[in-house]
Amino acid sequence: MTLRIRRVTTTRSGGVSAPPFDTFNLGDHVGDDPKAVAANRKRLAAAIKLPEDHVIWMNQTHSSDVALVDGPRADAVDDTDALVTTTPRLALAVVTADCVPVLMADARAGVVAAVHAGRVGAADGIVLRTLETMLAKGARAADISVLLGPAVSGANYEVPAQMATDVDARLPGSRTTTAKGTPGLDLRAGIARQLSGAGVKAIDVDPRCTVADKKLFSHRRDAPTGRLACLVWME
Repeated sequence: MTLRIRRVTTTRSGGVSAPPFDTFNLGDHVGDDPKAVAANRKRLAAAIKLPEDHVIWMNQTHSSDVALVDGPRADAVDDTDALVTTTPRLALAVVTADCVPVLMADARAGVVAAVHAGRVGAADGIVLRTLETMLAKGARAADISVLLGPAVSGANYEVPAQMATDVDARLPGSRTTTAKGTPGLDLRAGIARQLSGAGVKAIDVDPRCTVADKKLFSHRRDAPTGRLACLVWME
């Protein structure tokens, strides 16, 4: 039986957080009022029609660590940057404000994953590690669909030339040139190439750039600021 896959991406609007986290901040580590974050997360769970403990959060650390989740939980999964589950109606959440949220699903095998892929984690192989974990749970690369969510685009991700070279050596295809003509990184391009090379065929990229789109949170543009959430689950 093929399961129905749901993916959701939030924006800045619709919450209760005060500036500079206005308004729908879903990150609990950015200095926002914890009560506001809790209220926003409650609103999100209600909007997607799941109990609050069925939305699984991570305490992200820019690592290459992957965690398996098999049931509801009220607390976040510590020290991880990717979640994998085979349990329906568990929404795996990743929070970002420029890094790449990667939502992966094999509807036929019943395996989904959410990945926080920043520059460090992406270069360290967090996405491929997550793919390997999904395969170990019965997924097939050819059956996996991927959404690379809103993130800083290559046009707006300026980095030192040596950093661009170093990251591209580990994540080929990620080096680019910014709108200013300076060295830059397009992590989504590198991740898409990496997944394609691993046999994943269905890769969609959200065209929005967090820096350019004022409806989205961007750490590079506005720090301190809030965090978006991208979620994936099975029904």
